[in-house]
Amino acid sequence: MAHFDVFNGDADGILALLQLRKHAPIASEKITGVKRDISLLKQVNAAPGDSVTVLDISMEKNTDALQNLLEKNIDVFYADHHRSGDIPLSTHLEAHIDLSADTCTSLIIDKCLLGKYRTWAITAAYGDNLIGVADRLASKSRLSLGEMAYLRELGTLINYNGYGEIVDDLLFEPSALFDLLMGYESPFDLMEEKGSPYFLLKSAFEKDMQKAKSTQPFYSDDVLDAFILPNEPASRRISGVWGNELANRSPQKSHLVLTTNSDDSYTVSLRAPLHNKRGADEICSAFATGGGRAGAAGINKLKTEEVETLIQKTVSFYKR
Repeated sequence: MAHFDVFNGDADGILALLQLRKHAPIASEKITGVKRDISLLKQVNAAPGDSVTVLDISMEKNTDALQNLLEKNIDVFYADHHRSGDIPLSTHLEAHIDLSADTCTSLIIDKCLLGKYRTWAITAAYGDNLIGVADRLASKSRLSLGEMAYLRELGTLINYNGYGEIVDDLLFEPSALFDLLMGYESPFDLMEEKGSPYFLLKSAFEKDMQKAKSTQPFYSDDVLDAFILPNEPASRRISGVWGNELANRSPQKSHLVLTTNSDDSYTVSLRAPLHNKRGADEICSAFATGGGRAGAAGINKLKTEEVETLIQKTVSFYKR
């Protein structure tokens, strides 16, 4: 019998799996990729008697592959917070789906495990830009302000590592980063080792962020700021995290970050206003390769001629 761990390559997916595997170690085949590579379940080549864990990828985007597994009587544990579509009814499916704008997959797992690895879950929540939620959990855990600031930075760095068009854009391949993080009992232990992923990611992040911050919006009004980044790995790495920073800096506005692709299309990150965390998934899902959740969503390939339509849809939605 084989087991497959299928997970998003961002902070939420990696740290959700980390909590589960610290709680219940199991030899598994890991299937992951860059953050936007979410149609991962079709890569699972499972047979009856095998089992699958799926974390932080939209059930709606993996419906056919999931049905395939269930029809083969393969047990599937599925935890996620993105658009789910209709959840199949099957004795072989254990689904933990929460579409709230104020949760993430690592927090869903944290509830399942009764807070056993709470500091890792808090780190993931910070990485997913759930700052208020993470702050409240950190306060309940009696963490100091310095410890909270560190976990916020670490979560941001792990999330930053997941952004790219291909895995070669990333500083760490996501399953390799997972393996490295599993070697630390606590997220605070990474601070004690100068060669840890924390320090390596921090150095690269600061350089990439400096480039992004020099970019001026190509569109700006009272509800939206929109930016275009050039076609280079640094842009692809920083796009989502920079979108989060823009949202935190101007919480009353929505933000679009378009990263130029090699075929002259754009990869899009949309952040809903933090004061009105809704609609990002609805807006992006109107485009062929779009999806996400209420507060943050994206489009993998937006045609140049569709940019104006995206701007209009976003402005119209948030002017309601």
